[in-house]
Amino acid sequence: MANIIAFLFGLIALVLAVVGFIPFLGWLNWLIILIAGVGAAFGFISEKSSGRNFCFIVMAICAFRLWIGGGII
Repeated sequence: MANIIAFLFGLIALVLAVVGFIPFLGWLNWLIILIAGVGAAFGFISEKSSGRNFCFIVMAICAFRLWIGGGII
C-alpha cells in the first residue's frame, strides 16, 4: 500500500513538474521536490522500491531544471 501511495505522490509531482518547466515558473520545482520527497519517504516504508525510485527520478528532473534556471527561473 505504501508503494502505491509513493507512486501517486510521484505522479502528482510529475504532472506539476510539467507546469514547472514553463519559463518563470521554475520556483514551483522547489515545491515539487518536497512533494516527491514525501513520496520517497512512503517508498522507504514499502517492501517494493518502484514508487521510491520513481520519486527519486522526479526529484532529479526537477533538480536539473532548477540547476539550469539558476534556482529560481
